Amino acid sequence: MIALFQQILQAKLKGLLQKNLYGQHIVIQQLISALEAHFHRHSKSRKPLVMSFHGTPGTGKNYVADMIAESLYEKGVKSRFVHKYMGRLHFSLSQNVAEYNRFIRDDVVNGITDCARSLFIFDEVDKMPQGVFESLASLVDYNSLPNNLDGTKAIFIFISNTAGVQISDQLAKMLKSGELRENIKLSAFEQILEKASYNLDGGLKKASLIEQHVIDHYIPFLPLEKAHVHKCIETEYAKWDRRPQKNAIESLLQDVITFDRTHGLFATSGCKTIEKKVATEVWNNSNSISEG
Repeated sequence: MIALFQQILQAKLKGLLQKNLYGQHIVIQQLISALEAHFHRHSKSRKPLVMSFHGTPGTGKNYVADMIAESLYEKGVKSRFVHKYMGRLHFSLSQNVAEYNRFIRDDVVNGITDCARSLFIFDEVDKMPQGVFESLASLVDYNSLPNNLDGTKAIFIFISNTAGVQISDQLAKMLKSGELRENIKLSAFEQILEKASYNLDGGLKKASLIEQHVIDHYIPFLPLEKAHVHKCIETEYAKWDRRPQKNAIESLLQDVITFDRTHGLFATSGCKTIEKKVATEVWNNSNSISEG
């Protein structure tokens, strides 16, 4: 049964990632491997799977977290086994850190009691106050849950813009030295992400989760180049059953892309605004045709 579940998860998630995620070969490689190992029937891990997603806006961090939920649960992100928290909404005030710690602890225990394979997603970690995850560290580290609960099959994902600039700088340096983007490996970013998470402001600053090496994978979402945004536009048009002319896409690209000032290589907002921009274009064109 577990082997069948693993095969279904692998096929569905891999299909979603390969079809809808652009410019993120490291994410696809690392994520599939991490989840396969986590759910493997011979896995003897004593702790849940813990991953930290990093990158600039519009590179696909939330998109991928949602894809994991869609692959794991029949109701996807709407499943009661998916617990998602927003930094600015749920954990915004530094004076309430002790209260937030109690809330996280209780919610995680209740969630795993309900389903051992629960998914916990903490978004906007860079907007959270320092110290918010201290109770979580003690729970997750070697599965020290109360009442003999087994949380080793749960998954925790932290999503943050932290280290986005550092990822861009590292990628630009490697590209300018002649390396092909598709050949760049995770190892070029892992230490950068861990160091930035620990030292920069946010929920993971000086966190025991990092000190105790509870986070299994620091995954970089690389900044997107023009070609990747072009693919995002094509994908959004396809959702409307439209195949626009090349000049229409180029025109939209000029309107929506602003390149980073430092390197001049990367779209500052990635694909973040593409969905609404394309929807507006389709609507305007439809109205023009009907009026004509």
